[in-house]
Amino acid sequence: MFELDVQSRKPIYEQLMDKIKELMINEVLQEHNQLPSVRILAQKLTINPNTIQKAYKQLELDGYIYTLPGKGNFVAPPKTLKNSLKEEKIKSELTKVLAEALYIGIDKNEIYKLVKEISALAKGGGGES
Repeated sequence: MFELDVQSRKPIYEQLMDKIKELMINEVLQEHNQLPSVRILAQKLTINPNTIQKAYKQLELDGYIYTLPGKGNFVAPPKTLKNSLKEEKIKSELTKVLAEALYIGIDKNEIYKLVKEISALAKGGGGES
């Protein structure tokens, strides 16, 4: 379920966060599903529990998961993610990436095709406008 690349320059906790987000977007992890405990996931991935804890804390701060004391970490409903600050940050990053893609010569039709493919994969996580 979680495969991490220890050779990557990207920090392990960020790889873990990205993987959890990907599983949520693809509806493998659905709202209110419990995530593996820090200890169990650390043993399974053979990484430091503090790394797992750091990823979970950041996911919680970003609104992707919530914690119930004594119960564990759970996938947050998508509604909690729709805050304007998060949207603005994503739009800003997307604008930069799209501008760079156009600058290096990627055709806008190819970009549209990618957006359609991602929309289809997200299964209702945005759809077409």
